[in-house]
Amino acid sequence: MDSQDYVKLGYHYLITHFLKFMLVPLVMAVLFTNVSLLTLNQLQYNLVGVISLITFAIFGCTVFFMSRPRSVYLVDYSCYLPPSDQKVSYQKFMNNSSLIQDFSESSLEFQRKILVRSGLGEETYLPESIHCTPPRPTMAAAREEAEQVIFGALDNLFENTKINPREIGVLVVNCSLFNPTPSLSAMIVNKYKLRGNVKSFNLGGMGCSAGVIAIDLASDMLQIHRNTFALVVSTENITQNWYFGNKKAMLIPNCLFRVGGSAVLLSNKPLDRKRSKYKLVHTVRTHKGSDEKAFSCVYQEQDECLKTGVSLSKDLMAIAGEALKTNITTLGPLVLPISEQILFFATFVAKRLFNAKKQKPYIPDFKLAFDHFCIHAGGRAVIDELEKSLKLSPRHVEASRMTLHRFGNTSSSSIWYELAYTEAKGRMRKGNRVWQIAFGSGFKCNSAVWVALRDVEPSFKNPWEHCIDRYPVKIDL
Repeated sequence: MDSQDYVKLGYHYLITHFLKFMLVPLVMAVLFTNVSLLTLNQLQYNLVGVISLITFAIFGCTVFFMSRPRSVYLVDYSCYLPPSDQKVSYQKFMNNSSLIQDFSESSLEFQRKILVRSGLGEETYLPESIHCTPPRPTMAAAREEAEQVIFGALDNLFENTKINPREIGVLVVNCSLFNPTPSLSAMIVNKYKLRGNVKSFNLGGMGCSAGVIAIDLASDMLQIHRNTFALVVSTENITQNWYFGNKKAMLIPNCLFRVGGSAVLLSNKPLDRKRSKYKLVHTVRTHKGSDEKAFSCVYQEQDECLKTGVSLSKDLMAIAGEALKTNITTLGPLVLPISEQILFFATFVAKRLFNAKKQKPYIPDFKLAFDHFCIHAGGRAVIDELEKSLKLSPRHVEASRMTLHRFGNTSSSSIWYELAYTEAKGRMRKGNRVWQIAFGSGFKCNSAVWVALRDVEPSFKNPWEHCIDRYPVKIDL
């Protein structure tokens, strides 16, 4: 740490505690002066005023406690670990792809290059339907994949929390590309016999950031419905969304997306605070869909041969960067210490007043606000860009890089595999703040902020428990 870092830390400490330094002596002086001036006669004459003041204070406190938002606790969560026979190495991926007659030699070579540079390891998972020769992209196979992932995560969650599924009052399921009838939420209600008045929601077409959207929706529902649990299930389905054409922009998802899913149990019951892992502090959602380029940068469509896939635009990273700026502009004042807000505001004013166009905008130091970062493992480029933009260290993005390496891009559930990695490493301490940030089609950038309520240990069947000792691994960048 150089002298500049020490100066910044000193400035941060001084500004953060400035009000305490100034207000405490001032309040003590005022109290001492007032008490010394009061006499017994004055107290008697002002008895009515004192009683009125106390009554007003009690009324104000009652209104405050009745109207403040209910706390939302994360009791526990579970991430699905596929069976070992669904692992796909680089060689197996290329061998299976070469057996698909739809792919040209150029497309096969393109996929090989993307795979090598992707940041994915040799142990990611693809559904059984894609392992078949030829692949089996049927509705029945897609349902089978959904059931394996969703029920696998939920069985583990219910086993760990010991709650009765009929206690669930709110159910939110998000899956972007597979939305059958009956819905995935109905499938869960049927499997676990949830009660008839459960408030169920099914979110589709919202991309990799839908996990945070689902948390935000569940949190809003918990503000309305008292003394209940909310269940949030996040997944994606690969079986019917594997691209069998030769358009390069639509081949990239084949190389990045892998099997995965998560189930999260939330509660608004005050008594659940003691057994919960985290408390939800903030959710911030940013939608750039009004811009045409942003709207179409992740787009499901058919190619010239009428083969369906998801096309990724070359402008994706630039659009993601703009969405990130908008998101952190809203999030910053909620989480950053006053010292960082002053620096940001001063730079902004100076740039406007003196028209200093060449002066770079001040990027707040989010490391002062958060202890852990769960950046959506959308791809190596996404993690690289956020590491650079937010001036993070390799350790801050370790959970994201290792999740991408071990599980690939599991879409909206990736931020939960990252949180599980941090817990498996034994790094989560009471009071630590976690920033989950994800990007998705539309185009969206969404954030969720959590605070640890205790030193968090990994839950039973943590997806990393069988391999955490091998991580972190070195990744050639």
